[in-house]
Amino acid sequence: MYFSIKAVARYLACLVMAFYALATVSAGAQEFPKGPVKIVIPFPPGGPTDTVGRLLAQKLQDTWGQPVLIDYKPGAGTAIGADFVAKSAPDGHTIGFVNSSFAVNPTLRKKLPYDTQKDLVGVTQLFNMQLALVARTDAPFNNLKELIQFARKNPGKLNYGTPGAGSTTHLGAELLKREAGFEMQHIGMKGSAPAHTELLGGRLDIVVDPFLSILPHVQAGKMKIIATMGDKRVAGYDYPTVAETLPGFNVGAMLGFIAPSSTPKSVIQKIQADTARALASVEVQKRAQDFGMQVVGSRPDQFDAFIGAEIVRWRQIVTEAKIEQE
Repeated sequence: MYFSIKAVARYLACLVMAFYALATVSAGAQEFPKGPVKIVIPFPPGGPTDTVGRLLAQKLQDTWGQPVLIDYKPGAGTAIGADFVAKSAPDGHTIGFVNSSFAVNPTLRKKLPYDTQKDLVGVTQLFNMQLALVARTDAPFNNLKELIQFARKNPGKLNYGTPGAGSTTHLGAELLKREAGFEMQHIGMKGSAPAHTELLGGRLDIVVDPFLSILPHVQAGKMKIIATMGDKRVAGYDYPTVAETLPGFNVGAMLGFIAPSSTPKSVIQKIQADTARALASVEVQKRAQDFGMQVVGSRPDQFDAFIGAEIVRWRQIVTEAKIEQE
């Protein structure tokens, strides 16, 4: 076979460029981080979510030998924080901390200032959080079957609160209502703490919230868990699941890291690998179990696929429940 000198030269030039690009990408990962790294948390400070975020930040700081700082940007169901990350330099030095609202927002919010799947990329899913239905200790039902029976016998009497309209807790409860065939009115609150206050004050009948948020009240004897919403019982605890009454039911909430979509893949992979090591530490594993969270540590491609699937899933639930866009 005949090759011209020019063709061979072009081939060699392309080969050199490919090796150069590979070396540059590898060098970029080896040099990361070059300075302080910022983890943007789209929630107010305080609470278990902030606790695990700070713990991971400390672990990564120990690994990288650079400051890992927490930057709080709460509001708009994580959209303010996600927008800040999307518009940050794509060099790995700004990482976003998100929950399931990140996958709900493309459907729930009419105009996002960023494209969830084009402007941002998944780094790793950190944890899967169980959700739970709780009631006051004097409620006339102690489990999900009794709650369903009470709601059916007393139509329009029950209400339930969540940390906010359009949250995973809200959508999960709407899915439960449809699958179980009962009604209760949703009252969206501005956060978990106000919902807890209203429940204890007798103005709410049920609260749906992450397990880790209600656990202190349950342990203090102020609330009782009706059911958790995952397909398995929370590890280390003996609370019944919705799936034990409604087989196949499974609603949870995720926590994960995201980054600007143009961030080099080698840098994304390094952040994921170093985060996975942090997640495997005894301290993080213990804290996760205390909060009823499952450690995940998925690869970037796995987390991206998960986000895509969650966007489709929540879009269907929002549409069927006729929840208005904000």
